[in-house]
Amino acid sequence: MQAILHPTDENPAPPGAVCVELVTRDKTRLRAMRAVPENARGTFVILGGRGDFIERYFETARELMERGFAVAVLDMRGQGGSQRPKRQPFRDRTRSFAGFDEDVRTLMDDLVIPSCPAPYYALGHSTGAHVLLRLLRNKKWFARAILVSPLIEIIYGPWPRPVAWLLLNTMWFTGLANFFLPGVRKEPMGRADFPGNPLTSDRHRWDRDSKTLEVAPQLGLGGPTFGWLGAARQSITRTRRMKKPTAPVLIVAAGADRVVGNEGIRRLARKVPGVALAFIPDANHEILGERDMIRRQFFAALDSFLPA
Repeated sequence: MQAILHPTDENPAPPGAVCVELVTRDKTRLRAMRAVPENARGTFVILGGRGDFIERYFETARELMERGFAVAVLDMRGQGGSQRPKRQPFRDRTRSFAGFDEDVRTLMDDLVIPSCPAPYYALGHSTGAHVLLRLLRNKKWFARAILVSPLIEIIYGPWPRPVAWLLLNTMWFTGLANFFLPGVRKEPMGRADFPGNPLTSDRHRWDRDSKTLEVAPQLGLGGPTFGWLGAARQSITRTRRMKKPTAPVLIVAAGADRVVGNEGIRRLARKVPGVALAFIPDANHEILGERDMIRRQFFAALDSFLPA
């Protein structure tokens, strides 16, 4: 696997970006990027959501670099340019989130700590934000962490929760966990899927990311499987028992989110000391891929949360 980036005219790579291949202790190959400006005042480690890829965070990385930070971005296993099955590569094979913990450990030990300036800050979106919550139970890498639309509560759609759990358990224990969830796409979304999408109201950024997948379709991923849903449910149950994170946490949640449950986010923020919560009322799930007005609110929250 060759670790390369796929910039486009609409989506240039951050200045000085270097793409590298990392190998975990369980021999999984990962794609990562780092960009380190001169005299950086710290480093942001960015973890995207399920199905994300590094190129979706080029814009955010450039804005963080303008604030004086280095950036390191990771494609977690099974998505983006990291290792995935050769057969049916758009199908999610996740069975446990523990592999994601190992991915971030590899990123920190093999790339960030050796070659990026401290202090380290974390920025995670959706599933990436959930992985950060898992790590903040005991890892002390980060000075502060910002979780964007974190996966803390699953929205089951029209399915009553007991019915969804029964179906999930049936598929899991009968060896059918690789099946896609009912109604989800089996291939990545593209330009034509913008109308009615639950992720963003910004057509320009949607088309920009769709262009990347047209240039590099291997970066895309289909919808979640029963295996992913079971792994997410197990991990969510564990993170709800969190006592106190190892670093201050700011959650920035999307008021119009239709992907993750905001009530679960509110409960965690009320229960766990060291967690602050801010809502952007009109934002959809992909806050960093939303309209300029919404992104400005996000960066205002980020700036106020960071040390002066």
